[in-house]
Amino acid sequence: MTPTLLYLVTPIVEDPAAFAPTLRAATRDGAAAAVLLRLPLREERLLINHVKALSPIAQEAGAALVVSVEGRGGAAEAIDIGRVATRGGADGVHARDLAEARLLRERLESDRIVGVGGLKTRHDAMTAGEIGVDYVLFGEPRPDGSLPGLETVHERAAWWAEIFETPCVAFAPSLDAVAALAETGAEFVALGEAAFADPAGPADALARARATLDAADAERARRATEDGS
Repeated sequence: MTPTLLYLVTPIVEDPAAFAPTLRAATRDGAAAAVLLRLPLREERLLINHVKALSPIAQEAGAALVVSVEGRGGAAEAIDIGRVATRGGADGVHARDLAEARLLRERLESDRIVGVGGLKTRHDAMTAGEIGVDYVLFGEPRPDGSLPGLETVHERAAWWAEIFETPCVAFAPSLDAVAALAETGAEFVALGEAAFADPAGPADALARARATLDAADAERARRATEDGS
């Protein structure tokens, strides 16, 4: 049984120089297997420089860095997120919807990660799998900042993990939710604001989440052994 991995979702990063120490602290112990770097809508060259400044920090800690650009639409379609990611040295991109995921999967080489969120239905998720994305994300914050109910995220992640081979990420709204989402069999559990707003700091929050996942993985392995005996 492979361990459940942690996926760290950053706040929207306006100032990479100011955020760099926070990212370094959060990833220094290697608890996060991947980082979703959320960037604001800015001129493309500036975004590439943002990625160049931050991607080595995550990568040197052993985490893949995936990029998203928030608030795109209308004239903002001129932003090429694939180019931002590749020229910035990121490991991949996070698509905002199925249409973008399809285009990015067709354009980017197989060594670049293409993930997608914003999946409202089971059919959307299955379509994403057919496109050939590298992961699907369930439960992330909506554009207005609200979150789906934990029960809904748990149900969707458990359904996906049982049936499909494409990895899924289950977004935890709090550290208390990590254990429940680990039970789904999702390959990744994501933490965002819950980690960065933790009074002890994101590194400590991720360490506690990692310990929770280790315990949940051990329990799942024990049950699997008993069921097979």
